[in-house]
Amino acid sequence: MASPKVVLITGGNSGVGYEAVKIFLEAHKPYHVLLAARSLEKATGAVESIKKECPGAKNTVEALALDVTSDESIKKAFEQVKANPGHVDALINNAGTHPPLSYNIPLTFPGATFDPEFVAGNVSLRDCFNKAYDVNVTGAHITSWTFMPLLLKSADPRLLFVAGLSHMTVANEGPYFPTPPQPAGWPKQIDFETIGYRCSKTALNMLMLDWNHKLKADGVKVWGVGPGFLATNLGNMKEKVKGMGGGHPSEGGVLYKKVVEGERDDQVGKIIDKDGLVPL
Repeated sequence: MASPKVVLITGGNSGVGYEAVKIFLEAHKPYHVLLAARSLEKATGAVESIKKECPGAKNTVEALALDVTSDESIKKAFEQVKANPGHVDALINNAGTHPPLSYNIPLTFPGATFDPEFVAGNVSLRDCFNKAYDVNVTGAHITSWTFMPLLLKSADPRLLFVAGLSHMTVANEGPYFPTPPQPAGWPKQIDFETIGYRCSKTALNMLMLDWNHKLKADGVKVWGVGPGFLATNLGNMKEKVKGMGGGHPSEGGVLYKKVVEGERDDQVGKIIDKDGLVPL
């Protein structure tokens, strides 16, 4: 029997990450999934829940504490994985965060967005941007950088970054903004803001392109993967988002698995979604 591929999924304790862990756990091909969350308590709790939901799964899952905003946490996680299983075949930079659930917003984007918290007056404009970049860009970069020695030990290494509302070409050709045109005057009254999130995800696209460029000689396949508009539990707005056409979070997990299993190898170095290529 073939040795299981080791798949590390950051932010695996909720949303798309959680569903992705289940999909790999129940896959026909052998996998060992490292479910990473900001704390061991969150990771362990998610593992226990998933095992109950997938009682017949033959693949294995392991809890891993990994906070992408903490260099110390990333390093500790690296040392744990280095000790056992000793390598990583696919690193899926799925981690995100969200504003407190007391602020009732439909947070369905992959990654971190603090724009609604700024609109609500709960964080400063600087923190709105910096916190989103810390998770979506810096955290993904440092995690990839730290774990690269283990990824390079794989016979078929794959590196995934999670794309979002980040498409400069589409926005430039327009219209591609979730907010309506604004009347003259200041300040603007924008109820649903996304610009901090979108800027961070646009930066993540460049990060993905740079990693793809640097790793060509190493044989590492790199993508930006857009899970799509999905109805997660974040924001307590799952049913409303479903009514708006949001899909089930498992759709993102299905796409992750297709990428890991080679079904999108003709689109390496690109941003993709379930339907094909997505413009930068």
